[in-house]
Formats: sequence, structure tokens, C-alpha cells
Amino acid sequence: MKYSFNLVDQPWISCLDQLGLTKELSIKQTFGQAHELRGFQGESPLVNAAIYRLLLAFLHRLFGPANMNEWNKLWHAGKFDMSRINKYLDEHYQRFDLFDPEQPFFQAADSRVKQKSIISLVPHMSSGNNATLFDHHTEATGAVVSPAQAARILITAMSFGLAGLSGLKQKFTDCPSARGVTFLIEGDTLFETLLLNLIRFDKNHPDNMPRNQNDLPAWELSDPLTPNREIPNGYLDYLTWHNRRILLIPEGSYEETSVSLITVGPGLRLDASILDPLKLYRGDKERGYLVRRFYEWRALWRDSSALFQFNLPEDVRPPLNFRWAANLVANGYLEQSRIYRYMALGMANNQAKVEFYRQEHLPLPLSYLNHQQLVENLSDAMLIAEETSKQLWSTLSLLAVLTISPDSDGKNWAEIDRLTKENASQLRQHWGTEINFWSTLNIHYLNLVQDLPDHPDDAMETWRDTVRKSAWNSFHLAQDQIGNGSAALKAGVRSGDHLALGLSRIFQQP
Repeated sequence: MKYSFNLVDQPWISCLDQLGLTKELSIKQTFGQAHELRGFQGESPLVNAAIYRLLLAFLHRLFGPANMNEWNKLWHAGKFDMSRINKYLDEHYQRFDLFDPEQPFFQAADSRVKQKSIISLVPHMSSGNNATLFDHHTEATGAVVSPAQAARILITAMSFGLAGLSGLKQKFTDCPSARGVTFLIEGDTLFETLLLNLIRFDKNHPDNMPRNQNDLPAWELSDPLTPNREIPNGYLDYLTWHNRRILLIPEGSYEETSVSLITVGPGLRLDASILDPLKLYRGDKERGYLVRRFYEWRALWRDSSALFQFNLPEDVRPPLNFRWAANLVANGYLEQSRIYRYMALGMANNQAKVEFYRQEHLPLPLSYLNHQQLVENLSDAMLIAEETSKQLWSTLSLLAVLTISPDSDGKNWAEIDRLTKENASQLRQHWGTEINFWSTLNIHYLNLVQDLPDHPDDAMETWRDTVRKSAWNSFHLAQDQIGNGSAALKAGVRSGDHLALGLSRIFQQP
């Protein structure tokens, strides 16, 4: 039986309209209505990020832009030129068919592997190392999905697949988005969001990913896996990188097609030196650039100042879309007074096991992109919070030690036995007050970022006062849990003096 599901005109992209309602649209409809939509609302942040990557590849292929003037024309048009988009889609229409018998969209067969459940491609379903979390499908029970769902699963797997065993001599390797946080500047509409992340695109840009004549999106190549390569031909090749050989196997009738089985084998291996233009990296003298990841114990905003540090290439490499936006602001193409947002999308994983995925939205006043003093003020504010956190950790460690072993009073850390230290560490973690310290600062951080540009002195003073109070509140929460005995009171007094002394150094107060 012949099957067909063409992504050009069949609805499959989960979009969010201005009323907050979700609807599925085709590629053509998504671009045509982008100026009326808010964004994407897929099953997970990974789905949203993968769709953004796919549509950015499409727009770069069609519109560049090679310079700021070209970008500005696109921006002021207010919506996409559908005549050019429709012409391109008509020319490559067959390549967007999910079940084309010769070249199905974004897929490649692998005769070396056996059929398996499509669940193996879905991070939140139980398969292999993935535990059963919010969904209770398993490989044993299987799952049947619609062509629209299968399309979303496919492109997400090609962006976020993790390294691991494949059943073959060649192992799976990480897909381009598997490690690290993807940062996207967010406008008021989907049109604005896509344009704000449409960075300079010519022969030598994006940085560190120069193009050659073979740089094309995967759907324009006769065989995206040939020649075998580790360095992409350019940004288009990178955004549509075939890290897997995935093939969807349709079943059912033409009118009611579904997918439950796939084949999947290893594809192209990406060289570790390739830096993603949409990610944040920190320089390490021994290990090179290290990507910023999601951590359960560390709020993303604690590293927010690094997104705007464009003049310290050895220490940090901000996402190139932030650097591009800074150039647009500096040259008057974007209003410096505007406040947009930025999205952070990705997952945390331990080797081949997904722990969680996340999508965060944080404010982005454009003034930070071109005012170094603002960035320094934000960095100072983050440093104050970090130093206070260290002091709080030291204080809580002392409180825990004195609670467990009152005889340790007066001893230095080296003199305290190992078992006491281990028990004290467990007790400190049980209190959970360090998490409380950072969680209470979340809302105050949002105020800080928006107040710093117009009221720097007042904003910094408010932040300092808030951090100091939060440290004391977190200490008292721990103190309340150790009781009212004489030993507990003594431990509280000793630890409180320790915290007061440390905070006086940080805040330079008596």
C-alpha cells in the first residue's frame, strides 16, 4: 500500500495562538501565520527546540541573511514572504513526504538493524535506560502514534538522541542538541522569535562553522549521509545533521495511517570541536570550551551575565544569536529600550539516561547587549549571591557538625573525624535550606534584571539586602529543626556568629 503524509500541507506542528490555544499547522500554514502566533507547544521542550532548529534551517536556506540590511528588510516586512516560501516548497514538495518510498523526509533505512517500537525514540517513555516517569508506555506494550506525532518524534530524536549502544559495532553518538542548553531570543510573535534567531549567514558565518558548496539542508541532498563526515558542510548541514538512520514504518490504511515500528541505526558522528551557535560555553584552559547544561541543583539565571560577555572569548562564548542581536542594537536596527525574553530549552542527562527536560523563560532587556557596565553590575550581583551561598554552606556545615558532635566545638575542620563529617553532610542536605536560599531569590532576580538599567544603585542595594536576608532566613530554617536543648542553642549561637562574620566580609559591614 502507498502511504503519504506531506509536512508541507498536512498539520503536524503544535502552535500556540495569541489566545493561548493550541492548534496543529502544516509548514506552509506555520510560516503564513507566524506573525499571528505566539510560539510552539509541543509535547516537551525538546520537541519545541527541534522544530525551531528545523524552521531556522529552512529560513536560512531561503533568506540568508548575509548582512544587517538584509535582516532589517525581513524584520520590517512584519511577516514572511509567502510567495518565495511557497515557490521553494513547491520545488521540493516530494522531499517533505514522511512516507515517500524513495526518500522519506529526514530518514534513512539501515538493513543491519531489526524493527523496534517507536517508543525507543521518545525520551519520556520507558525504553532502555529511560525510566517510566510521566508516561506509562513501555517497549513491551508498545505505542501507536499518528503521522503528525511521528514527525515530531522523528525530528526530536535527530536533535536530542543520546550516545549509547546500537546493537552494532558502531555505537550511537550524541546528536547536536543532546548536551547543553539551547538559548533562543523570544519576541512577541513566532515571526519575531524566528527572525531574532536568524543570525548572519554567509560564506564565513556563523563563526567557527564556515560553509562550502555542499552546505544544504538534508532534504535537498540525494544522500545526507554521504560522504561520511564529522565536520558539517556548514550551518544548514549542521541544523539538519543525520546523526541517526531512522526509518518510520507506516501501517493501517491510507486514510488512517499510524506508526508503531521503526528501524534505527548509527549515522554521522559530529566532531567534538563543533560549537553550537545557539549555546553558551565557558572556556577551560585544559578542556577547551564547556557547554552550559541544566542542573537540578543550579538555577539557570545564576549564569545569566555570561550571556552578555562578548569581550572575553577565552573565558566565555555567548550564543551567537545574542551577539547578533547586540550588533543589531548597536546599529539601530533594534530599539535598545525594548525588553524581550529568552528561552532556555534542553534536558539533563547522565550518560545515556534522561533525568529531566526543561523550558525556561527569562527577561532580556536589550540594553544589556551593549552596555558593559550593566553586565558588570549583573555579574557583581551574581557574585554576591554565590559568595553568600558559600558562606551559608560553611555555616550550615558547622551547625550540622555541632548538632551531631557538640564536642567538636573549637576544633578545626581537619581535626573532625570522617564519620562526623559524613553524617553532618547528610543532615545539612536533609534540612534543604540551601535550596530555599536560591529559590527565594528567583523572583528577586527577575526584578533585578529589569530594574538595573534605569535604577542601578537602588537595584543593587535592594539585591544586596535581599540576599543577606535570604541567607539569615535559610539559616533560621535549619536552626528551627535542631530543637531547643542547651547543645542545640549553643550550636545555633556558634554558627550564627560564624554566618554574621562571613556576611560582614561579603557586604563590608560591621
